[in-house]
Amino acid sequence: MSRTTSAFAAAEAHSAHNYHPLPVVVATADGAWMTDVEGRRFLDLLAGYSALNFGHGNRRLIEAAKAQLERVTLTSRAFHHDRFGDFCAQLAELCGMEMVLPMNTGAEAVETAVKTARKWGYRVKRVPANMAKIVVASDNFHGRTTTLISFSTDPEARADYGPYTPGFEIVPYGDLTALESAVTENTVAVLLEPVQGEAGVLVPPAGYLAGVRRITRERNVLFVADEIQSGLGRTGRTFACEHEDVVPDMYVLGKALGGGVVPVSAVVSSAEVLGVHRPGEHGSTFGGNPLACAVALEVMAMLRTGEFQRRAADLGEHLHRELGSLLGSGAVTAVRGRGLWAGVDIAPEHGTGREVSEKLVDLGVLVKDTHGPTIRIAPPLVISKEDLDWGLDRISAVLTA
Repeated sequence: MSRTTSAFAAAEAHSAHNYHPLPVVVATADGAWMTDVEGRRFLDLLAGYSALNFGHGNRRLIEAAKAQLERVTLTSRAFHHDRFGDFCAQLAELCGMEMVLPMNTGAEAVETAVKTARKWGYRVKRVPANMAKIVVASDNFHGRTTTLISFSTDPEARADYGPYTPGFEIVPYGDLTALESAVTENTVAVLLEPVQGEAGVLVPPAGYLAGVRRITRERNVLFVADEIQSGLGRTGRTFACEHEDVVPDMYVLGKALGGGVVPVSAVVSSAEVLGVHRPGEHGSTFGGNPLACAVALEVMAMLRTGEFQRRAADLGEHLHRELGSLLGSGAVTAVRGRGLWAGVDIAPEHGTGREVSEKLVDLGVLVKDTHGPTIRIAPPLVISKEDLDWGLDRISAVLTA
């Protein structure tokens, strides 16, 4: 029995079957490359769904984590620690906001945003008790808690978990008319992904985000941007909202904020919005812990140079040009995305997204399928053009065979 087969057998026997991983068991990783237990090397074109924007084993992030590990890793929020103030101040500055509420996972941050928007609605907007509404988009993915899947339109994410949390109005993504019609006097927020990742890297129509900003401002509603996947350099800007010169009322961040080292997430907003929270009303034992803050501070230092945003923009232009050339092959029906992030729809006669992903494993390339015919491509932002082309050549070979 191979080491891969043995590892898979152990996982299947002792873990819940809530994932369907590709047949790869990773042992080590560096930059844009991973090596499995058999010694095979793979080019990582998924980057932990953008959690690994800065690559595997990034030395700056590893050294920041190691230095903090020697000092203090956790205090809980019962006490302050010496990295917390800098973390909050620098993240607020990066976002052009005033206050930060740190959590751990992306889902926790979205839950925090939902709770914050509702509390703001009751305490500031004066919506009647228990009447707050939040407008969301179809095909969204904001996490897997009971509340968040309550407004999912994905049957796999939602089925058999009811009863569901009320208070959400779902409208088609990209449809400003439907969104505006859904906003009522009890609406407290519009919660959107500026680019929908899980749905297949869907970019909204030009002017959509600016239109959402206009509507929410006119109707005294918070615009909450879930930039957990799209933010922190992925699309060629620090935030995907910047492509339309839009600043939301609230950013929801995660994934790349922890550099692929530790889970770090946060809600970032104004003092008026986040100021509605009082001691004891919301929190997290691990949220804003010293280790998380140390890593996130280094992430922010790297982003302030603009290097990674420029790389994502430049390599992203190359990525989309190369993928676009496949549209005439008959194997690809659509290519979408922004920056170093793409969704590729596979023609049915060339297989499902899963089948294409499995074929690419055999060629040393790792991507991931979503929603049947689509594969997602999101390399670490540190990937070289040569390595990216190596991976694209193999994607082309599979799709044009």
